[in-house]
Amino acid sequence: MFHNRMKVEFLAKSENESFARVSVASFIAQLDPTLEEINDVKTAVSEAVTNSIIHGYDNDENGIVSIETIIKNKEVIITVEDNGQGIEDIEEAREPLYTSKPELERSGMGFTVMETFMNSIEVFSEFGKGTKVVMKKSFQ
Repeated sequence: MFHNRMKVEFLAKSENESFARVSVASFIAQLDPTLEEINDVKTAVSEAVTNSIIHGYDNDENGIVSIETIIKNKEVIITVEDNGQGIEDIEEAREPLYTSKPELERSGMGFTVMETFMNSIEVFSEFGKGTKVVMKKSFQ
């Protein structure tokens, strides 16, 4: 049974989103994923981190986003967490095209994209205290 774990934290700055994508992709490379699988994970991480920065911290660059990536056998579990504003209504936020920031011309597809590229996604949030998104993907 193979287990490995990585955790990183960074400031909630939009320029750190690419760091998050690459660090997770580099870590899961040990599973020998296909290019398509790597791109799927990178896209899902990108959406989760962007949500933390834009919605969790309202672009306040002093916030912290953390990512924990765990490999258990051929499954990867990625947790993206912030201590930002939290989500009032998780079910509404998960609806395709819903956005709390229409003035930013956001598509409202973040959770839908995560669900499309990962095997499962769970969202835990407490309004005023932050959000945790747990995404899982199995590899062959």
